[in-house]
Amino acid sequence: MLDSLGFIIGTTLMYSTPLIYAALGGVMSENSGVVNIGLEGMMTIGALIGATVGFYSGNPWLAFLAAGMAGGGLALLHAVASVSYGADQVVSGIAINFLGPGLALFLSRIFFEGATMTKAIPLDNKMPRPIHGLLPRNSFLDLVFNQYATVYIAFLLVGVVWFLLYRTKLGLRIRAVGEHPRAADTLGVSVYKIRYLCVVLSGVLAGFGGASMSLAIVSNFRPTLISGHGFIALAAMIFGKWKPQGAMWACLLFGVSNGLVVYLGRSDAPFEISMQLLSMLPYVLTLIVLMGFVGRSSAPAANGVPYEEGER
Repeated sequence: MLDSLGFIIGTTLMYSTPLIYAALGGVMSENSGVVNIGLEGMMTIGALIGATVGFYSGNPWLAFLAAGMAGGGLALLHAVASVSYGADQVVSGIAINFLGPGLALFLSRIFFEGATMTKAIPLDNKMPRPIHGLLPRNSFLDLVFNQYATVYIAFLLVGVVWFLLYRTKLGLRIRAVGEHPRAADTLGVSVYKIRYLCVVLSGVLAGFGGASMSLAIVSNFRPTLISGHGFIALAAMIFGKWKPQGAMWACLLFGVSNGLVVYLGRSDAPFEISMQLLSMLPYVLTLIVLMGFVGRSSAPAANGVPYEEGER
C-alpha cells in the first residue's frame, strides 16, 4: 500500500512538472496584461529543440537552455504582434499554437532524415536525477523523491516567480502594467518593455516545460508528445488565480490525474479500467475546473487589452 502511494506521488510530481513550467509562463505573461494562449505551441517547439540538441550534443543542460530559447523566440513573435501592433492576443496565441507544432515537424524532418519523431536520447544523456542511489531502491522515499532535476527546478522557480512578482520593484511594475497600464505609463514605467519581457519569459518557461517532457519523462520528441498540456496549464493558471503558488497546486491536481492513469493502467493494478476511459481523466478534470472556477476568478484588469504607449 505504501509503495503504491509512493508510486502515485512520484508519478504526480513527474507529470506535474511540464504543467508547472507552462503555468508559470502564463502567470508571468498575464500578470503584465498579455493573454498567452500560445503556450501549447511554445512547449512543442521547446520539446523538439530540447530533444534535438540533447541527441546531438549529449548535454541535457545545454538542450534544456536551448529549448527555453526556442520557446522564447516563438513568444517574441507573439509579443511583436500583440504588444507592438495591438493584434488580438487570443488570435495571435492561436496562430502560435499552429506555428509551433508545424515548425517542430518541419525541423524534425530536416534534422532526422524526414522523420517526424526524433531519435531516442541515450539514458546517460537524459536529465540527471540528483539523489539517484542515495535512498533505498524502490522504498517510499525513493519512489517520491528520486526525480529528474527538472522537477526540483520547477518547484524552485515557483518560489522565484512569487518573489519576483510580490517582493521586488520589477514585480510591482509588472502587476501595475497588468492592472492599470495608463497609470503605470504616467509614472514613467514602459508598458511595452515590461510586456515584452514578461511574454518572452513566458515562452522561455513554456520551452522548459516542453524540454522536461522530451529530456526527462520520455527521451525523444514525437508529434503527440505535447497533447493539450499548454491548455491544461492555462486552466491551472486560472484555477490558481493568476498566482504562481496557486498555479502550482492546480498543476499538482492535474498531475494526480495523470498519476492515477499510469497507476491504474499497470498490469498489476488492483482493478482493471479501460485505457480509453483513463486517458480522458486529465481533460475531463480540466473541463470541470474551468466550469467550476473560471467565473469565480478575476484576471488582472488590463489582461488582453492592447495598449498604445503614450496614451493619456
